[in-house]
Amino acid sequence: MQKKQKVLVIVGPTSSGKSALAVELAKRFNGEVISADSRQVYRGLNIGTGKITKREMKGVRHYLLDIASAKRKFSADDYVRHARTAIRDIASRGKLPIVAGGTGFYIDALVGRIILPNVPPNLAFRRIHNKTAVAELLCMLEKVDPERAKTIEPNNKRRIIRALEITAALGHVPYNDIVSRYEALWIGLAPPLATLEKKIRIRLFARIREGMVAEAKRLHAAGLSYKRMEELGLEYRFLARLLQGKVTRSQMVEELNRTIRKYAIRQTRYWKRNKDIKWFEPKSRKIRSVIRTWLRK
Repeated sequence: MQKKQKVLVIVGPTSSGKSALAVELAKRFNGEVISADSRQVYRGLNIGTGKITKREMKGVRHYLLDIASAKRKFSADDYVRHARTAIRDIASRGKLPIVAGGTGFYIDALVGRIILPNVPPNLAFRRIHNKTAVAELLCMLEKVDPERAKTIEPNNKRRIIRALEITAALGHVPYNDIVSRYEALWIGLAPPLATLEKKIRIRLFARIREGMVAEAKRLHAAGLSYKRMEELGLEYRFLARLLQGKVTRSQMVEELNRTIRKYAIRQTRYWKRNKDIKWFEPKSRKIRSVIRTWLRK
């Protein structure tokens, strides 16, 4: 039987330190990093998404950053196709593929925990439901597929409609019970909630100082519509509202901070279903010893 390719997977909520840990482990274990973030794939979405900088990469090669136009939609299927190509490339040079990010659906699809359903777009279904309020759509999803409703971003209308589209065709978003495509070691970062909330707020203010609002203005001037910014979610949804005068700057900061905290809790809830994940505090030295033992097998 052919031996499966080893892949190190680092997960956890936003602001938990995944990117920094991935760089450190890549340098220590001769690895390269594959980003697993549904918005960092887009060019120009840098400050708002907290995208890792060249300086922060410390010479470690990163994949699946800046590979798509923000004006066009990038799907989970697109992600899997690109990420599996990256894994083959990294492994062919004798290096360790390290997947790090907070988009759980992408990672589960990549390693085989989720089967991406072969359900074609239903344009009539989408036209009908595009007119429905996002809160009503989420209630609909909770009734037909409560498991997917627990993990989906509650304000992401496009994804909720796609989930409803799939459940209409199949009854639910299909899951596998085990990781099957790669030999994956799952490392989860779980800082105390109070620490995480503090880091989320500090990080948000840092991004505002770095020019997050100016970035949104540049994106809109370059042709990114406010509607598309809303679809991109989280920071860009609130930035679009700020630039249209729908909220004040202080309202944007407080509402966005609250929304990011809720998102972090949903991310953690999503990963807690995966019993293969070994959870650590971000600074734990045990992470390195666990990886060393796994690599020797």
